[in-house]
Amino acid sequence: MPIKYIPFYPEPLAGQAILNNFRRTLRYHGQDALERDLVRGMPLYEIKERETVGKKSENRIIRGECVSACAALREKGQKVDLVYIDPPFASGADYAKKIYIRQNPKLAETASAAEQQIESGDLQAFEEKMYGDVWDKEKYLNWMYENLVAIKSVMSDTASIYVHLDWHIGHYVKVLMDEIFGEDNFVNEIIWHYNKFAGKSSGFHSNHDTILYYVMGENHCFNKLRVPVKSARKQTARIWDPEQKKAIQKKDEEGNLIYYDQTDKALDDTWIDIPLLNPMAKLREEIDYATQKPEALLERIIKASSDEGMLVADFFGGSGVTAAVAARLGRHFIHVDIGENSIETARDRLKKAGASFSVWEVQDGVSLYRNPVQTMDKIKELIPGLKNEDAVPEFWEGAIEDSRYGLVPVYVPNLMDSTTKLLTPDLMNRILREGLPDLPPSTKKVVVYYIDIEDEKAIRKLIDDEDMSLVKVELRDLNPLLDDVVALDEADYQVTRGREELLYKVTIRSFTSDRVLQKIDAFNQKAFAQSDAKKKPYHPIVISDAGLETIESVSLDCETAEESAPWHASEEIRIDKLGYVEQNGVKTDHFWDGTIQSTTRPLRLKIRNICGDESIYVLDAPEEEA
Repeated sequence: MPIKYIPFYPEPLAGQAILNNFRRTLRYHGQDALERDLVRGMPLYEIKERETVGKKSENRIIRGECVSACAALREKGQKVDLVYIDPPFASGADYAKKIYIRQNPKLAETASAAEQQIESGDLQAFEEKMYGDVWDKEKYLNWMYENLVAIKSVMSDTASIYVHLDWHIGHYVKVLMDEIFGEDNFVNEIIWHYNKFAGKSSGFHSNHDTILYYVMGENHCFNKLRVPVKSARKQTARIWDPEQKKAIQKKDEEGNLIYYDQTDKALDDTWIDIPLLNPMAKLREEIDYATQKPEALLERIIKASSDEGMLVADFFGGSGVTAAVAARLGRHFIHVDIGENSIETARDRLKKAGASFSVWEVQDGVSLYRNPVQTMDKIKELIPGLKNEDAVPEFWEGAIEDSRYGLVPVYVPNLMDSTTKLLTPDLMNRILREGLPDLPPSTKKVVVYYIDIEDEKAIRKLIDDEDMSLVKVELRDLNPLLDDVVALDEADYQVTRGREELLYKVTIRSFTSDRVLQKIDAFNQKAFAQSDAKKKPYHPIVISDAGLETIESVSLDCETAEESAPWHASEEIRIDKLGYVEQNGVKTDHFWDGTIQSTTRPLRLKIRNICGDESIYVLDAPEEEA
């Protein structure tokens, strides 16, 4: 339940209608409900600090939705100077991450890096769906409008915003931004041109993204940038200078020598000199993230529209490139994303770069899985008897068969849409007015699930007042289903201390992650079903009894034993996909042996599995080594 609602805009003057703040030009289905949500305000939830890295800093990583994060920032009076966002493109694409099984430490103890050369193609791996960019146009525009208004509410009077999109939806979002920021505050439509090698079967090949650049007012920060450019000159005389000879490219039709001078020019709105990240570039930037953008792109934007010491925010932070470049250029940063994969990727990236920051989490009641897609998929599995049903419109998640009521449509909140996670009287009214009329005439009952409910008494009264005598509306809380399925990772470990030297060691003897094993089992079953045993039999992924190959990182906190206190990684190791150890951000050439050491007594242990779930264990006093 939100603590309260924070207005998107300052309170209107006496006698002024608050809806005058929302001057809509683009009209589409669902807009009236959006305007009611805008009048209500941004939901403010408790926000909890879960880790500190480095020195005390105003830099933040926040796990949560854009609107909730903006509510928390606005409540604290935080203002940002530059915003870059790379939101979903409404493209219909699903983004998956390849999960690699690590080297078994029990085997690695008898193998050295020199003796065992491992190639990525030889590794066992499975894919996990991280994000589904699947929207209908109207829902996407409602979602984007609310996010943009929330972002504007935390921008300073001199701030700028860059919104990165492509051809799927960019033209609609341009109209929304004109409404929200004002046509006069539109500065540029930047074309980022790049080369892709796949072509369309018909039509011209799509080879660019669009970045919409708006400002809050005339006094915005802007630094003119220059970029190198090549200019050709003809040379009719014979060239003797060796340096000029090196610059010669070719001769023209008349036999004149042509060589190039390197000059520069003012940067314009067509950027053709920043390539897409290819696999080698991703390796150099040390991140493997589906929607990752190149650092050069963000460096250009940050240099152009901010100065050192200013605050840069990315509310769809992804791989953390905005925060990483901002930190490198001497800016402060805020990284926001709803996906745990993004939070962990950005956290590891920034820690390795030596940045100081804190990690926070919005306590909005949905924390079972690391991203909305996984949570939605699991919810569908947990609802007994739920199945897709062609007779039920898309508004409903599916239906269940009931011996008394027949086919019962089921409504499930969409975790991609922040307006549906909290069941309010307004949302219930939308369900009754928009969802029920399209149901088959034979419908006698519907089930409405919720994760959080604002005023159950008022909602039940609303249902009674609507005279639903022909259709029974049953409200159900999803949380008991979610609570029953949570299976925490289990670890068997030993803490020892050396006799002659003050060296503490934590040895992980076994690790069991039910969440990882379920995903591997599902992957194996699907692969078996799709494989041709005669041509190429499928060899299933098998995890050892000890299970240590399902661990991605291990860290120790030597500062506090309080279970709920923010984490501080005193010592940390990360095992890469080849099984090599990265210790406190430094790569090594040895395999992990199942231990982690510290010179100070460790008080807590944190283990992250290969799918990104983290578990914290409070450690007992160490034993003396034999």
